[in-house]
Amino acid sequence: MATNDYYETLGVARDASPEAVKKAYRGLARKYHPDVNPGDKKAESKFKEVQQAYDILSDVEKRKRYDQFGHAAFEGMGMGAAGHGPGSPEWSARGGPEHFEPVDLSDLIGQFSGDRQGGAGMFEDLINQVRGSRPGRAKTGRPRQVELAIPFLTAVQGGETAIELDHGSGKRENLIVKIPAGIETGAKLRLKGRGEPGPKGAPPGDLTITVKVEPHRYFRREGRDLTVDVPISVAEAILGARIDVPGLDGTKSLRIPPGSSTGLKLRLKGQGVPAAGGKPAGDLFVSLKIVAPPNIDADARRLIQEFADKTPHDPRAGLW
Repeated sequence: MATNDYYETLGVARDASPEAVKKAYRGLARKYHPDVNPGDKKAESKFKEVQQAYDILSDVEKRKRYDQFGHAAFEGMGMGAAGHGPGSPEWSARGGPEHFEPVDLSDLIGQFSGDRQGGAGMFEDLINQVRGSRPGRAKTGRPRQVELAIPFLTAVQGGETAIELDHGSGKRENLIVKIPAGIETGAKLRLKGRGEPGPKGAPPGDLTITVKVEPHRYFRREGRDLTVDVPISVAEAILGARIDVPGLDGTKSLRIPPGSSTGLKLRLKGQGVPAAGGKPAGDLFVSLKIVAPPNIDADARRLIQEFADKTPHDPRAGLW
């Protein structure tokens, strides 16, 4: 039979609310849980005391009897805690005296999330080791990481691509990987169960694929927008024109306004990178680049000079 006062065990006042009791229990359970203190008999004993105290104080009727009669209210129940002894209906359901109230070990890691350079990383490693060595839970295989280069258009439009895995000893495996539309360099894809085999028939680990998007010969990407440089003639720049420009799904017709200059960007709305979840796609920007003819004859030269004389213009005026 337990002799410690349950309120003192949890460190709460006798009029503590159920929420305060639960909060105190969770904090102490994390501190003394056997998974966090493997082989520590004192911690295990303390954890059982905390468990017993919580079993009583978290139940309205049991807490009322405890407040009236103390530990005597539960004498004859084996463990002195809420009917957990042999013969109790809760005994077989909970699996015997070694049952511990479940505690999410992720909560323990979360408490140290602000200190990744200090003890948090070591603490997380400890938790992972405990999880892997827990009786009845098979270790999974080691995770595997590879890099996958994919074509620009596959990254933008989505699709499938093949990857070959080398498992050693001449054993190779070809996988088809689905590529979501709009993926960018540095994005990671996880294939569950495609990592290293687990020991003694345990499940394999996961495969993480880091994506590297190959450059395109004329498209450039900024977020969900695309830019393409399009050369135009001197006449098209001066007089204006309608030209065809490349798009993701074929050529697009675009009007060049008269008097256009190199560097002018014209936008084709919604012709950029597709977006998921019903969001609008990006835009396609056409950047104009005037290209002069490399060779002109005497007549053409004379006409150009006449044009220059009739339309004097200094494009550098006011720049410096």
